[in-house]
Parts: sequence; structure tokens; C-alpha cells
Amino acid sequence: MSLYYEAAQFLLANEGQSGSLKSRVFGSKAVKSAPKQIYALVAETSKWSEVLSGVINNAQLLRHERKLSPSLALLLVHDLLISKSGVTLPVSHPLRMAVTRHKARLSAELAKIRIKRSVTSNDELRSVLRSTDGPQAQGDVPQAPTFTPTDGQWPHPRWVRVNVLKTRLEDQLRTSFAHYEVTASLQEVLLAKPGSKLLHVDKHIPELIALPADAEVTTTAAYRNGLIILQDKASCFPATLLDPFPEHGDFLDACAAPGNKTTHLAAIIRSRCKDGCKARVWACEKDKTRAETLTKMISLAGCQGTVTVKAGQDFLFLDPEKAPWKDVGSLLLDPSCSGSGIVGRDCMLAVTLPADQDKVPTPSRSRKRKRGGQSERKPPNVVAIETIPEDEEEPVDAVTKDTQLDSRLEALSAFQLRLLLHAFRFPRASRISYSTCSVYGKENEQVVIAALQSTIAREHGWRLLGREEQVAGLKTWPVRGDINDCEDAIGSSAQAKQVADACIRCRVGTEEGTQGFFVAAFVRELEANGTNGKTRHQHPKGPLSVKGDEDSSFRASSEEWGGLSD
Repeated sequence: MSLYYEAAQFLLANEGQSGSLKSRVFGSKAVKSAPKQIYALVAETSKWSEVLSGVINNAQLLRHERKLSPSLALLLVHDLLISKSGVTLPVSHPLRMAVTRHKARLSAELAKIRIKRSVTSNDELRSVLRSTDGPQAQGDVPQAPTFTPTDGQWPHPRWVRVNVLKTRLEDQLRTSFAHYEVTASLQEVLLAKPGSKLLHVDKHIPELIALPADAEVTTTAAYRNGLIILQDKASCFPATLLDPFPEHGDFLDACAAPGNKTTHLAAIIRSRCKDGCKARVWACEKDKTRAETLTKMISLAGCQGTVTVKAGQDFLFLDPEKAPWKDVGSLLLDPSCSGSGIVGRDCMLAVTLPADQDKVPTPSRSRKRKRGGQSERKPPNVVAIETIPEDEEEPVDAVTKDTQLDSRLEALSAFQLRLLLHAFRFPRASRISYSTCSVYGKENEQVVIAALQSTIAREHGWRLLGREEQVAGLKTWPVRGDINDCEDAIGSSAQAKQVADACIRCRVGTEEGTQGFFVAAFVRELEANGTNGKTRHQHPKGPLSVKGDEDSSFRASSEEWGGLSD
């Protein structure tokens, strides 16, 4: 079966299919073509579908080539007119011939559209299309117009983390990005025109740079060899906030796949190691298939000597009192969540199919069967397809009803709280970061407050890491927790403000260029022998805790829903 027949199966989100385009393509065992090739073809075709459907309809391609389905025609015409590599079929292949013999007519119709849109090239047309599409998935071409507060959301850049396990920022600026101009303005990068070579070195996260959204880095040697890693800025917050030092003990990433946060954690620790340092990171992933991805990421990033992957290991089944877990001093907890903050998750790319012209009446009166009551052309079909940022994985199925959303958030938040309370039980732990890629307070501030209200938090001395104690780059981050969500859970305005200020949020579509995200850190003081008491790792300010009952806001239910882990 050809690439195009296989791709046509994924162009439509058929009934019974779940998950994103990416998960469906890469999870399919029925395709013979390379999944990466299928995914790229379908994803790119969907972006051009509105224009190309008009081209196909106006050229009456489906009337002349009746063996072509609307989806096949869309894929083939995309490669014929848009793709630089052209139609990837032999010259004599029937599918290729079905579109190439109409190339002149199809090209003329595309030229008319360019003229109508006041552009002279396909690249310019692509920019115009993206500027009217709303929020973009990471990797799409950014909008070029100037934005105002009422114009819509800011574009999303391509964030690249320099992997200090293998290279340095200075080296990459001199080599991989030598042809880029460094700018002090992130907003200049966000609003860069297609093809612009601008680069911004981030002010909050070390070794992180922002590029225009259309920057192609996945074909570079630096990317293929793990010197640079695609990772959203917000995704770098948990390891940064944890502020790990080798002397803190062992480290544990509780829900580690696909591995960006794990490798970032390892990079920070290794950069702070002195001679003879034996810092160790444990990476748990209960899904063995996802653990394979995690293992590959660990190898590519060059941190095999620091990170040990526990494939198939459920964090909740670890016994904190037994070796090696009893020596864990810091935990990074990024559990399954709704994924509601991920760029491109809520905005669906609309796939416009050309009209099936075998069912559309012709202007000619000869040899045309009448179809009862049908005198006008049917509108093109529109089907939604999800897109996923490059450093994310399994998506959450669309939630269309408030009752469904409430039910899922209830299950997720109970599961998240259960994980957090289990993390509190590790006897030598003194630092925990908790994060989600969710915009909902139910999964964020309210889970944090429920954890602080728990008996185990009070008995073991856990509190929130205050803003004034946070690492410099995140202490100055302007967007903090949601005060309303805190007040809903606590009731006290003074306490709510204190908790909200300790929490960190990122919002989609702002001039900060991040996805939606939440992170907070818990700390406690330990004596030298690892028991509760005076400090082993000093935190100078007083406890930031909340009085209450463990069950006041949530029940630490055993119910688990398979949401999205960033």
C-alpha cells in the first residue's frame, strides 16, 4: 500500500479513533510506510487544506479523476504544489499521473489564490494562513502582524535547551546558531517574519534559547547528537525550581517519560558535581513502552552514568523505607494531568476536504442525473485533527461537556494528590517539585493546598517554598498562582495570597511565549540523621503551611485516569 493510501486513513479523525494524530500514527501496527513520513504528510496537508480544497474544487480534479477520493486528492496535490520533494511515487504510478496531468490547471488555480491574498510565493501564503489561524502549535510558522491586547494571542516560539552534558551555550552560539542574530527582545523573536534568523537567550532559565517558530533545528547535527533538546520553557521550570545539589542525596523523577525534565535535572546536577561526585537520579516510568522512549532520551542526552531508568515501575508501589528509595533527598513530581495548557491542545486544526464532485451537480444540462432537492454544491467537509508539540506525547481526548470535564478533573486531582502524599513519605526527602501542564486550579493550587492540609504534611514538617526562597530566575517570574483558586480552597485571603505567591504559573498566548503550566515546590528541614527537626538544608524563612484536614478538599482516591504527562 502506498504512502498516500496509508496517510489518507489518518487525515480524518474517524469515529472510534482516540488520541492525537501523532499517537495514532506512531501507535499503528498496520502501516508499512515510515510513521514519521506519514505524520509529516498529514500534519502539513491539514494546514494547507483550506487553500488546496479550493484549488481542487476550482480545477474540478475530482470530476476528471473519479478514482481519487477527496482525502487522497488533498494529499497528492499538497505534495505536487507545496512540497519541495514533490509526489513521492514513480512517474508511471496511477496516483501520480492522476494529478500530474492536471498540474497546469492546479498551478493556475493556486496562483489565483496567491494573487487574491496579495502574496507572490507559497512561503508568503503560508505566513498569511498562519496569521489567521489563532494559537499555533510549536513548530508552526508564526504570525507576522503586530499584535495588540485585543488582537489575539502571541505566537509561540521554538524553545531549545542547550544540553550542558555535551556542550556549552557559547559553543552552540558560535557553531549551530552562528548564522542567527542575537536579540535582547523575546517579543522580536515571537513576531519575526518567516525565515528570520533571530535568537533570544532566555533571562529566567540558563542555557535556554528562543527561536522563531519556523526555525528548523531537527535536521541539524547538534539536534541529532543530543547537543540541543527541544523543550518548552515552562517545562524547564520544575528542575530549575527544585534547585538540586549533589549533597541533597539521591534524586527521583516519579513520572519520568518522555524524559526532557529528567535529562534537565541530570544536567543541572552534573554541572554542580565536583571530583568524585556520585549523584544519582532514579527515573520511574510504569508504562514499559513509554519507558523505552525515556531510555532512548537518556542515552541521546548522554546521562546514562547519572540516570537509572526503572522501566515498568509504578511510583506508588515504591517503599520509601527500603533501599535505594530511603536515600532519596529530592523528588520531581510531574504526574498525569488534563494537558489543558499545552499549546495547540485546545485549538484544533480544521481539515477542509474538497467537495466530492461525483455528488455535485454540474452546470451542464446534458447527461446529468437529477438528485432530489439538490441544486447547490455541498459545503466542504471539515474535520478536526489535533496537533502536538514536539516534546509532548499522549493527548487527552476532547472534553465537550462540563460534566465530563468536572468528572475527569475530580479523578485526576485525587490521583495527583495521592502521588504527592506518597512523595511526602520518603524519610530523607527535603525537597519536592510538583508540576502540571494544566490551566485548571483543581489540578494545581487546590492539590497543593490539600497536600499542605494533610496530616502527613503536618507530621513530617512539609511546607511550600516561598517566593523569596526560590532560585533567582523563578523568584522574578511575574505570573504567580491564582488567588481565587487559593481562596476557594482555604477561605482566608491572607493565607491564600501567601500560597498563591509561592506558586508559579505560565499562561498560553502571552508575550512570555510559554505553554500553560503550573509548578510549586515543597521543602522541610531535616537533622543530619534524616529525621524531622532542625535543618540539614537551611530554608531561612518561616513555614508556609495551611491548617486543615486531609479530606477537606479532596479524597486521596485510588481512582486513576490516564491523562497526559508532559
